[in-house]
Amino acid sequence: MLAAGTLIQNVGLFAPAPLGRMKEVDSARMNIVVCVKQVPDTWAEKKLSPDDKTLDRAAADVIVNEVDEEAVETALKLVEEHGGEVTVLSVGPERAADAIRKALSMGADKGVHVLDDAIHGSDAVATSALIAAALAKLEFDLVLFGSESTDARMSVVPAMIAERLSLPQLTFANHVEVSGTDVTVHRQTETGHDVVTGTAPAVISIVEKTSPPRYPSFKGIMAAKKKPVETYAVADLGVDSAEVGLAAAWSEVQDFAARPPRAAGVRVTDEGDGGTKIADYLTEQKLL
Repeated sequence: MLAAGTLIQNVGLFAPAPLGRMKEVDSARMNIVVCVKQVPDTWAEKKLSPDDKTLDRAAADVIVNEVDEEAVETALKLVEEHGGEVTVLSVGPERAADAIRKALSMGADKGVHVLDDAIHGSDAVATSALIAAALAKLEFDLVLFGSESTDARMSVVPAMIAERLSLPQLTFANHVEVSGTDVTVHRQTETGHDVVTGTAPAVISIVEKTSPPRYPSFKGIMAAKKKPVETYAVADLGVDSAEVGLAAAWSEVQDFAARPPRAAGVRVTDEGDGGTKIADYLTEQKLL
């Protein structure tokens, strides 16, 4: 299997970064990086912050993005089959370390946390620049993502990373196979079943229900506390802080308002004319 050496020096926001020198490693072992995101719980009540009109993440219960957990499970199974190690990479605030530890408790070997106040409000373009710069510091054969995050549902970051690093992208995979330097994914589409093959190193996005994630054991939870997690600030990655964060985002929320309270319903008392009253009400609401 091939592993990437130093991929990029400085990551611009738009120009793809050329691949650097490649070096050969043991073909029986793989280095896999899985990118995970901490997101508000799907069932949690969410609100925007009045200060900067971004999602108030501190006010909501948070979890690891569910399909990212399936990407972690896919990586663990590949390493169990071929040997190697799994690194978990996350970009986010301090509490995102919990997402990294969750993946480590599942069996991943080490973590990388991009942590900096300047990141707050970053859009997908800036986030992909940060991830690409962090990946430049790692050796890897595969980079795995969940196909989308439940808070944004954009499904574009894996493609952006592949473009920045000039890597093949194998997207929306529901099964992944590795043979030597060949990587094959199976993809279910509306029109049939696709089988797509590329060469490592490559970027892969995993769809939901690909690999139900394992439950961390007590032993795994305790071991995760001792596994290394390296932290990088924006400056450590060679990315200009002016190119990330809310001010650099390509879109912004101009204004928002809380959902109005639900109005009381209309009760129709049937005194022999219930049908007429309902018809009159529907007519008033222009539903008839």
